[in-house]
Amino acid sequence: MQNPFHNPAFSMAALTAAINILPNRYGRIENLGLMPARPVRQRQIIVEEMNGVLNLLPTLPPGSPGTVGTRGKRALRSFVIPHIPHDDVVLPEEVQGIRAFGSETETEALAGVIARHLDTMRNKHAITLEHLRMGALKGVILDADGSVLYDLFDEFGIAQQSVNFALGNGNTNVKEKCIKTLSLIEDNLKGEFMNGVHCLCSPEFFSALTGHAKVEKAFETWQQGAILINDVRRGFTYAGITFEEYRGQATDIAGTVRRFIAPGEAHAFPLGTVDTFASYFAPADFNETVNTLGLSLYAKQAPRPFERGTDLHTQSNPLPMCHRPGVLITLQMN
Repeated sequence: MQNPFHNPAFSMAALTAAINILPNRYGRIENLGLMPARPVRQRQIIVEEMNGVLNLLPTLPPGSPGTVGTRGKRALRSFVIPHIPHDDVVLPEEVQGIRAFGSETETEALAGVIARHLDTMRNKHAITLEHLRMGALKGVILDADGSVLYDLFDEFGIAQQSVNFALGNGNTNVKEKCIKTLSLIEDNLKGEFMNGVHCLCSPEFFSALTGHAKVEKAFETWQQGAILINDVRRGFTYAGITFEEYRGQATDIAGTVRRFIAPGEAHAFPLGTVDTFASYFAPADFNETVNTLGLSLYAKQAPRPFERGTDLHTQSNPLPMCHRPGVLITLQMN
């Protein structure tokens, strides 16, 4: 059988390029383009906060000295980027029957087997990144077991903002609740700008919202009755906010199914910002990657003892971040 350890087609660089080319089948937040990748060279990032000071300038007689600008206060916060490794194995029986001495087709067949494993590993990393990004949108980044990695509200020393939509009450002015949500986001942009507000909703929240007496008519007539012929759970705009049903969930190692948004909740955030959101990627802990810019995923292989297969190792070192957690508004159904 071809020895993949002496073939450049199976080198760390080649496998890493291959796993990053594979399509990402998960990730609504990725599709929104909300958290662009920012590669870094270290396993730790420093977020600098600078509160700009805007003053009203007084009128003065001609020839008078100008007023002196006041600099804003700076604050530095340090975050360690999580390390997420994942391993798999290619056993000899998976490539049984493709032995052909000196044949290129053997290399292609072995590459196909490894690619199938990398595809599965890629999908696991992708759903994990989606889980971390959803945590950054909620302001509390959770590990796979539900433990807290970073509470951004505590880290930045601000209080979490929430709006109770009271959808169980048919007389609730839902439009007024939406305007309050927009106002909270606008007040906390602090020098940023946005081009819209999006809200990812649990199925329970979305159903209660679209079935509310104050919203139902607008929902039915939205875009000339699009609700009658299309599935509009991917986006319904009301009072300046685009509401979308989000059903993201995954199973952890213990077999527990974890929903990314709690039942009855929704999370609103701004779109079109410049640097409010980002996904930081640190380099892998390989000799080859020291002091290089991080990639979203890495892959490497090693022989098993007695050449009884090939171990595949993948890893990602991501940290999705919201630099202004004050713009993250939690919406409650009741």
